[in-house]
Amino acid sequence: MSARISDDEFADLVGQALSELPAEFDRYLDGVAIDIESMPDRDTARSVGLRSRRHLLGLYVGVPLTQRSIEHTGRLPDRIVIYRENILRVCRTRQQVVDQVRKTVLHEVGHHFGLDELDLDGLGYG
Repeated sequence: MSARISDDEFADLVGQALSELPAEFDRYLDGVAIDIESMPDRDTARSVGLRSRRHLLGLYVGVPLTQRSIEHTGRLPDRIVIYRENILRVCRTRQQVVDQVRKTVLHEVGHHFGLDELDLDGLGYG
């Protein structure tokens, strides 16, 4: 059985995870859209190498800070998407939801800062 949590409470958990970041990170996240969606579409899942859209918990869309140059000005803002239904499906308790939301948010923020999957695994956010 999946955990149950309201849309508003889920959004609050995403906000709480972001608020735990050090204040000096704020300027680097300014302009990054943080969205919550129910599920990714199939094309989105395939674009990151997943066969099932049910396995994607979050997604960073953009150019990591470590790879930017002057050519990256004037583009669409970076975006972090957290997939609510998938997180709730893999969690059985409220505390598991809290922990998974935090882990997923920090994982995607890590991508924004240029960390890859190996880096994130090493930090416990894989």
